[in-house]
Amino acid sequence: MRRVIILGSTGSIGTQALEVIRSNPRRFEVVGLSAGSNRAAMQAQAEQFQVEFTALGAVEAEQLVRDVDADVVLNGITGSVGLGPTLAALEMGRTLALANKESLIVGGELVTAIARPGQIVPVDSEHSAIAQALLAGDRSEVRRLVLTASGGPFRGRSRASLADVTPAEALAHPTWDMGRVVTTNSATLVNKGLEVIEAHLLFGVPYHHIDVVVHPQSVVHSMVEFIDGSTLAQASPPDMRLPISLGLDWPHRVGGVGRPIDWTVAASWTFEPLDEEAFPAVRLAKKVGTAGRTYPAVFNAANEQAVDAFHEGRLSFPGIVELVERVVEAHEPDAGAVTRGSLAEAERWARDAADRAIVATA
Repeated sequence: MRRVIILGSTGSIGTQALEVIRSNPRRFEVVGLSAGSNRAAMQAQAEQFQVEFTALGAVEAEQLVRDVDADVVLNGITGSVGLGPTLAALEMGRTLALANKESLIVGGELVTAIARPGQIVPVDSEHSAIAQALLAGDRSEVRRLVLTASGGPFRGRSRASLADVTPAEALAHPTWDMGRVVTTNSATLVNKGLEVIEAHLLFGVPYHHIDVVVHPQSVVHSMVEFIDGSTLAQASPPDMRLPISLGLDWPHRVGGVGRPIDWTVAASWTFEPLDEEAFPAVRLAKKVGTAGRTYPAVFNAANEQAVDAFHEGRLSFPGIVELVERVVEAHEPDAGAVTRGSLAEAERWARDAADRAIVATA
């Protein structure tokens, strides 16, 4: 029986994790829940799963992780506020099922410095796919990682044609049903840029050996190319319950969480190169990740401000990544060691700088 704490229990990842657990009551027990602000929904979950310990907000979530005995912490919090709970889970020796990519990307060396080998299990479908493929060979045999991207709602469009994109169009993702920020990030490919940084931090593969390919069917979730020329891909119909279940009981598989591919039906899978002129976010993310230190925190915070401005009609769609790049280029990190305090200060600076730039462009 795996004792599980679910952070972000009322969000998409959290609710699907509870579905997996509900279907496997002899395998998992929920011992703690946290939500960002929806106390009523979280309390209803707590009653259904007979959970005694709950928390509201990231600060309480961090304390919950430290106080409650658990085997696995599923961090499904949205945003860099998930860094504290991520660090707490690692410090307490829990297995961290990580859906909150921002905490790893922003925390960078703080997170990787305290994580034991295998302690972080990725829940993003792309990184779960890579982790599964890596079981087939030694890390020294890996030539490169290939992350797949659906291409979002604007796949195939030129940069010039994106100038008049509306928020409603940006939220019309062809495959996944996600929140406003993540869905917009998928449209700009910022989300894929964040995932490239995440892949580097999780698997230790250099940035110049991490590629992105557009795969609109979203069936192949990512691939690993080995030194002998073999490429292993993990494929399944889009369903986050599969990587969630692996995160809860890695490396063991949970039966019946997703449907398999129907091989009796004809289907075509296509792969296209990423248009970096129309979607420069991945290139910028690699630059940011290589620079390290507080640059990823600035990248993430500036993007969040830019996404809000876009949805409020104060910034164009191409202006999101353009603004992020300007803020990143203006950043001058402190010379001292990276700490939670320096990361928080970098984020505050980035948000202020982004807001000033948004006003200037209005």
